[in-house]
Amino acid sequence: MDLVLGVRLFVRGAVTVLRTPRLLLLGAIPALIVSVLYVGALVTLVTWLPDLAATLTPFADGWSETGRSLTRIAAGAAIVAAAGAVAVVTFVAVTLAVGGPFYERLAEIVDDEVGPVPAVRETSWTGSVVRGVRDGLLLVALSLLAAVPLFLLGLVPVVGPVLGPVAAALVGGRLLMIELTAPALQRRGLDFGARRRLLRTRRAATWGVGIPTYLLAAIPFVAIIAIPAASAAATLLARELRGEPIAVA
Repeated sequence: MDLVLGVRLFVRGAVTVLRTPRLLLLGAIPALIVSVLYVGALVTLVTWLPDLAATLTPFADGWSETGRSLTRIAAGAAIVAAAGAVAVVTFVAVTLAVGGPFYERLAEIVDDEVGPVPAVRETSWTGSVVRGVRDGLLLVALSLLAAVPLFLLGLVPVVGPVLGPVAAALVGGRLLMIELTAPALQRRGLDFGARRRLLRTRRAATWGVGIPTYLLAAIPFVAIIAIPAASAAATLLARELRGEPIAVA
Protein backbone atom coordinates (compact mmCIF):
# COMPACT_ATOMS: atom_id res chain seq x y z
CA MET A 1 0.00 0.00 0.00
CA ASP A 2 2.86 2.39 0.71
CA LEU A 3 4.26 1.76 -2.77
CA VAL A 4 0.87 2.57 -4.30
CA LEU A 5 0.63 5.67 -2.11
CA GLY A 6 4.02 6.84 -3.37
CA VAL A 7 2.99 6.40 -7.00
CA ARG A 8 -0.22 8.33 -6.34
CA LEU A 9 1.79 11.14 -4.75
CA PHE A 10 4.00 11.26 -7.85
CA VAL A 11 0.94 11.47 -10.12
CA ARG A 12 -0.57 14.17 -7.92
CA GLY A 13 2.66 16.16 -8.03
CA ALA A 14 2.79 15.86 -11.82
CA VAL A 15 -0.83 16.99 -12.19
CA THR A 16 -0.24 19.92 -9.82
CA VAL A 17 2.73 21.16 -11.83
CA LEU A 18 1.15 20.62 -15.25
CA ARG A 19 -1.96 22.52 -14.19
CA THR A 20 0.07 25.45 -12.87
CA PRO A 21 2.28 27.07 -15.54
CA ARG A 22 4.09 29.12 -12.89
CA LEU A 23 5.28 25.96 -11.11
CA LEU A 24 6.27 24.27 -14.36
CA LEU A 25 8.29 27.29 -15.44
CA LEU A 26 10.02 27.53 -12.05
CA GLY A 27 11.32 23.98 -12.35
CA ALA A 28 11.78 23.69 -16.11
CA ILE A 29 14.37 26.41 -16.70
CA PRO A 30 17.22 24.95 -14.57
CA ALA A 31 16.42 21.42 -15.82
CA LEU A 32 16.58 22.56 -19.45
CA ILE A 33 20.01 24.14 -19.01
CA VAL A 34 21.48 21.04 -17.36
CA SER A 35 19.74 18.68 -19.83
CA VAL A 36 21.67 20.17 -22.74
CA LEU A 37 24.96 19.45 -20.97
CA TYR A 38 23.98 15.90 -20.04
CA VAL A 39 22.82 14.99 -23.54
CA GLY A 40 26.34 15.80 -24.72
CA ALA A 41 27.78 13.54 -22.02
CA LEU A 42 25.35 10.75 -22.99
CA VAL A 43 26.38 10.90 -26.64
CA THR A 44 30.03 10.68 -25.60
CA LEU A 45 29.35 7.62 -23.42
CA VAL A 46 27.49 5.79 -26.20
CA THR A 47 30.27 6.58 -28.67
CA TRP A 48 32.96 5.15 -26.39
CA LEU A 49 30.91 2.29 -24.91
CA PRO A 50 32.42 -0.56 -27.03
CA ASP A 51 35.95 0.60 -26.21
CA LEU A 52 35.13 0.92 -22.50
CA ALA A 53 33.62 -2.57 -22.41
CA ALA A 54 36.71 -4.01 -24.10
CA THR A 55 39.05 -2.16 -21.74
CA LEU A 56 37.25 -3.54 -18.68
CA THR A 57 37.26 -7.15 -19.94
CA PRO A 58 40.84 -7.85 -21.10
CA PHE A 59 40.53 -11.39 -19.72
CA ALA A 60 38.11 -12.19 -22.56
CA ASP A 61 40.56 -11.37 -25.36
CA GLY A 62 41.54 -14.99 -25.86
CA TRP A 63 38.02 -16.40 -25.65
CA SER A 64 35.86 -17.56 -28.54
CA GLU A 65 34.04 -14.90 -30.56
CA THR A 66 30.71 -15.79 -28.95
CA GLY A 67 32.08 -15.82 -25.39
CA ARG A 68 33.95 -12.55 -25.91
CA SER A 69 30.91 -10.84 -27.45
CA LEU A 70 28.53 -11.96 -24.69
CA THR A 71 30.97 -10.88 -22.00
CA ARG A 72 31.42 -7.44 -23.51
CA ILE A 73 27.70 -7.01 -24.06
CA ALA A 74 27.23 -7.75 -20.34
CA ALA A 75 30.03 -5.32 -19.49
CA GLY A 76 28.41 -2.66 -21.67
CA ALA A 77 25.06 -3.20 -19.94
CA ALA A 78 26.78 -2.98 -16.55
CA ILE A 79 28.50 0.26 -17.55
CA VAL A 80 25.19 1.73 -18.72
CA ALA A 81 23.39 0.69 -15.50
CA ALA A 82 26.11 2.09 -13.22
CA ALA A 83 26.66 5.23 -15.30
CA GLY A 84 22.90 5.72 -15.58
CA ALA A 85 22.45 5.64 -11.81
CA VAL A 86 25.26 8.14 -11.34
CA ALA A 87 24.10 10.31 -14.23
CA VAL A 88 20.47 10.58 -13.11
CA VAL A 89 21.37 11.34 -9.50
CA THR A 90 24.07 13.83 -10.44
CA PHE A 91 21.74 15.38 -13.02
CA VAL A 92 19.18 16.11 -10.33
CA ALA A 93 21.87 17.23 -7.88
CA VAL A 94 23.36 19.65 -10.43
CA THR A 95 19.92 20.86 -11.48
CA LEU A 96 18.94 21.57 -7.88
CA ALA A 97 22.28 23.25 -7.22
CA VAL A 98 21.83 25.49 -10.26
CA GLY A 99 18.17 26.21 -9.56
CA GLY A 100 18.03 25.68 -5.80
CA PRO A 101 16.04 28.84 -5.00
CA PHE A 102 13.57 28.06 -7.82
CA TYR A 103 12.88 24.57 -6.46
CA GLU A 104 12.63 25.84 -2.91
CA ARG A 105 10.01 28.31 -4.06
CA LEU A 106 8.16 25.57 -5.95
CA ALA A 107 8.17 23.35 -2.86
CA GLU A 108 6.98 26.22 -0.67
CA ILE A 109 4.04 26.96 -2.97
CA VAL A 110 2.94 23.30 -3.00
CA ASP A 111 3.56 22.95 0.75
CA ASP A 112 1.55 26.02 1.67
CA GLU A 113 -1.36 25.07 -0.60
CA VAL A 114 -1.72 21.61 0.97
CA GLY A 115 -1.88 22.77 4.58
CA PRO A 116 -0.14 24.51 7.49
CA VAL A 117 3.64 24.17 7.80
CA PRO A 118 4.95 23.84 11.37
CA ALA A 119 8.25 25.37 12.46
CA VAL A 120 9.05 27.10 9.16
CA ARG A 121 12.74 27.96 8.86
CA GLU A 122 13.39 30.82 6.44
CA THR A 123 16.68 30.90 4.50
CA SER A 124 18.36 33.45 2.28
CA TRP A 125 18.94 33.04 -1.47
CA THR A 126 22.67 32.65 -0.87
CA GLY A 127 22.09 30.11 1.88
CA SER A 128 19.87 28.09 -0.43
CA VAL A 129 22.54 27.94 -3.13
CA VAL A 130 25.35 27.02 -0.71
CA ARG A 131 23.27 24.32 0.95
CA GLY A 132 22.19 22.97 -2.43
CA VAL A 133 25.80 22.66 -3.59
CA ARG A 134 26.89 21.02 -0.33
CA ASP A 135 24.07 18.49 -0.28
CA GLY A 136 24.53 17.88 -3.98
CA LEU A 137 28.17 16.95 -3.46
CA LEU A 138 27.19 14.51 -0.69
CA LEU A 139 24.61 12.96 -3.00
CA VAL A 140 27.10 12.63 -5.84
CA ALA A 141 29.56 10.92 -3.47
CA LEU A 142 26.88 8.42 -2.43
CA SER A 143 25.96 7.72 -6.05
CA LEU A 144 29.60 7.09 -6.97
CA LEU A 145 29.94 4.65 -4.07
CA ALA A 146 26.81 2.85 -5.25
CA ALA A 147 28.09 2.68 -8.84
CA VAL A 148 30.78 0.09 -8.01
CA PRO A 149 28.46 -2.66 -6.67
CA LEU A 150 25.93 -1.85 -9.41
CA PHE A 151 28.61 -2.39 -12.05
CA LEU A 152 29.70 -5.68 -10.46
CA LEU A 153 26.08 -6.83 -10.23
CA GLY A 154 25.66 -6.13 -13.91
CA LEU A 155 28.49 -8.54 -14.72
CA VAL A 156 26.71 -11.52 -13.14
CA PRO A 157 26.03 -14.00 -15.97
CA VAL A 158 22.46 -14.14 -17.36
CA VAL A 159 20.70 -12.21 -14.57
CA GLY A 160 23.17 -9.32 -14.31
CA PRO A 161 21.84 -7.25 -17.25
CA VAL A 162 18.37 -7.40 -15.65
CA LEU A 163 19.27 -7.05 -11.98
CA GLY A 164 21.71 -4.18 -12.62
CA PRO A 165 19.12 -1.70 -13.99
CA VAL A 166 16.54 -2.77 -11.38
CA ALA A 167 19.00 -2.21 -8.54
CA ALA A 168 20.03 1.11 -10.11
CA ALA A 169 16.40 2.27 -10.13
CA LEU A 170 15.95 1.29 -6.46
CA VAL A 171 19.18 2.95 -5.32
CA GLY A 172 18.81 5.96 -7.60
CA GLY A 173 15.18 6.51 -6.68
CA ARG A 174 15.99 6.65 -2.98
CA LEU A 175 18.94 9.00 -3.51
CA LEU A 176 16.75 11.32 -5.58
CA MET A 177 14.21 11.51 -2.79
CA ILE A 178 16.92 12.49 -0.29
CA GLU A 179 17.63 15.50 -2.49
CA LEU A 180 14.13 16.36 -3.70
CA THR A 181 12.57 16.31 -0.21
CA ALA A 182 15.26 18.72 0.96
CA PRO A 183 13.35 22.02 0.53
CA ALA A 184 10.30 20.80 2.46
CA LEU A 185 12.23 19.01 5.20
CA GLN A 186 14.82 21.76 5.63
CA ARG A 187 11.93 24.14 6.31
CA ARG A 188 11.22 21.82 9.23
CA GLY A 189 14.83 21.81 10.45
CA LEU A 190 15.93 18.40 9.11
CA ASP A 191 19.48 18.15 7.73
CA PHE A 192 20.91 15.64 5.22
CA GLY A 193 21.33 12.84 7.76
CA ALA A 194 17.90 13.37 9.28
CA ARG A 195 16.31 13.21 5.82
CA ARG A 196 18.00 9.87 5.14
CA ARG A 197 16.75 8.43 8.42
CA LEU A 198 13.21 9.68 7.84
CA LEU A 199 13.03 8.17 4.34
CA ARG A 200 14.18 4.81 5.71
CA THR A 201 11.04 4.65 7.87
CA ARG A 202 8.83 4.36 4.75
CA ARG A 203 10.99 2.76 2.04
CA ALA A 204 8.08 1.61 -0.13
CA ALA A 205 6.45 5.05 -0.22
CA THR A 206 9.84 6.59 -0.97
CA TRP A 207 10.36 4.20 -3.88
CA GLY A 208 6.83 4.86 -5.11
CA VAL A 209 7.83 8.47 -5.77
CA GLY A 210 11.54 7.89 -6.41
CA ILE A 211 11.44 5.13 -9.05
CA PRO A 212 9.12 6.99 -11.49
CA THR A 213 11.29 10.06 -10.95
CA TYR A 214 14.45 8.07 -11.70
CA LEU A 215 13.03 6.46 -14.84
CA LEU A 216 11.66 9.70 -16.29
CA ALA A 217 14.73 11.73 -15.36
CA ALA A 218 16.83 9.21 -17.31
CA ILE A 219 15.09 10.24 -20.56
CA PRO A 220 16.75 13.30 -22.11
CA PHE A 221 14.54 16.40 -22.00
CA VAL A 222 11.62 14.50 -20.40
CA ALA A 223 13.42 15.41 -17.18
CA ILE A 224 12.57 19.05 -17.87
CA ILE A 225 9.01 18.23 -16.79
CA ALA A 226 9.83 15.24 -14.57
CA ILE A 227 11.98 17.18 -12.11
CA PRO A 228 9.39 19.89 -11.29
CA ALA A 229 6.73 17.17 -11.00
CA ALA A 230 8.98 15.12 -8.72
CA SER A 231 9.79 18.19 -6.64
CA ALA A 232 6.08 18.76 -6.00
CA ALA A 233 5.57 15.03 -5.28
CA ALA A 234 8.54 14.95 -2.91
CA THR A 235 7.02 17.83 -0.98
CA LEU A 236 3.83 15.81 -0.56
CA LEU A 237 5.91 12.79 0.46
CA ALA A 238 7.71 14.86 3.09
CA ARG A 239 4.38 15.87 4.61
CA GLU A 240 3.20 12.27 4.58
CA LEU A 241 6.36 11.02 6.30
CA ARG A 242 6.03 13.71 8.96
CA GLY A 243 2.41 12.80 9.63
CA GLU A 244 1.12 16.17 8.48
CA PRO A 245 -2.32 16.61 6.90
CA ILE A 246 -2.46 15.53 3.26
CA ALA A 247 -5.44 14.37 1.23
CA VAL A 248 -4.59 12.18 -1.76
CA ALA A 249 -7.28 12.09 -4.41
